[in-house]
Amino acid sequence: MQSQELKTLLQAAFPDARIDVASPDDVHFQAVVESGAFAGKPTLARHRMVYAALGERMGGEVHALSLRTLTPAEAERS
Repeated sequence: MQSQELKTLLQAAFPDARIDVASPDDVHFQAVVESGAFAGKPTLARHRMVYAALGERMGGEVHALSLRTLTPAEAERS
């Protein structure tokens, strides 16, 4: 899977989000997802939301995913 394809999947699940995805080898990915959908949710719940959006691709086409999940307010502060 290419980075743009992963980004498209995440954008469909989080239409309001600002998403950046990078991969050195199209199997290991780093993603930053900034979305209002994460408001009031702990980090683990946010990551589970992203994993749910990717479904069975996790562990297959996406071997590893390093995530940074932020609300827009958190992104402004960082």
